[in-house]
Amino acid sequence: MTASTRYAAGVAALLCALALVLVLSLAVGANPLSPGVVLDALRGGGDAQAHYVVVGLRVPRTVTGIAAGVALGIAGTLIQAFTRNPLADPGILGVNAGAAFAVAVGVAFLGVRDIAAFVWLAFLGALVVTLAVYVIGSSGRGAADPIRLTLAGVALGAVFSGITTGLALSNPDAFDAMRGWNAGSLLGRDFGVLLPVVPFLVAGAVIAVLVAPGLNALALGDDVARAQGANVRGIRVAVIVAVTLLCGTATALAGPISFVGLMVPHVARRLFGVDQRVILVVSMVLAPTVVLLADVIGRVLIAPAEMPVGIVTAFVGAPVLIALARRARAGAR
Repeated sequence: MTASTRYAAGVAALLCALALVLVLSLAVGANPLSPGVVLDALRGGGDAQAHYVVVGLRVPRTVTGIAAGVALGIAGTLIQAFTRNPLADPGILGVNAGAAFAVAVGVAFLGVRDIAAFVWLAFLGALVVTLAVYVIGSSGRGAADPIRLTLAGVALGAVFSGITTGLALSNPDAFDAMRGWNAGSLLGRDFGVLLPVVPFLVAGAVIAVLVAPGLNALALGDDVARAQGANVRGIRVAVIVAVTLLCGTATALAGPISFVGLMVPHVARRLFGVDQRVILVVSMVLAPTVVLLADVIGRVLIAPAEMPVGIVTAFVGAPVLIALARRARAGAR
């Protein structure tokens, strides 16, 4: 089997898995429905309650999960290639912490309680923190490099996370609206929250696709990349812009969902090799599958209550991170 045939077969299998999880997302929940009832509801038939559950609640929630998953998968691929660190996560630049900080400020001082308003606050926080990270990482001699940008992101992320926690503890009643969002949840999302951020998701994805060939050159080192004609500075700026848009989209929609951007590119790299273009496409399919599956598991794990998707991915992702760290340490001996 040639590499292209293997790649096509793998993507087709992942698309089938995504379709299966999509059906589960529409059928499974506190009010479980059969696939036939779901199909009737999507066609506009069936009883009114099933139509409301499927079309009014689960379809927007499922589409939101797909959008957040795509954003996290692409962002994870970009940030691991950008930092040349296989253990990097989209939150490494402090984007998630900045988004959560902005939402906390809005809740504490502006009286914001609506999730739709969280979207714009999260985007503002993600943008400001990303610019701050780039300015700090670019200060001093020489251009910004992945190590300085990573250190700046981790430091600012820790600061903003601490401030966010302090604000939440100072007024717990005001932060009831933020609690579910901050855990990483798709519950209660509708198209009114999703549609305003779709252009940002599309813009980030387009930038990622355009910059993917340059990431292959960048993985060989800056000097080699320049020798191959790659615009190293332009690639880095484009990656930062794309990660900001994508992480801002995912965090605004569903809160900080951890480990998806870490796990998915690793699986894609292990199955299909190190070509960033291939990893990017595979991650765009695999990441929403993981997010939707985690959401479905969260619905049934402690039924009739629900466990936020961010907690489910953390339970799965933490052992994966430990295993990756142990493998990296063993490989370094």
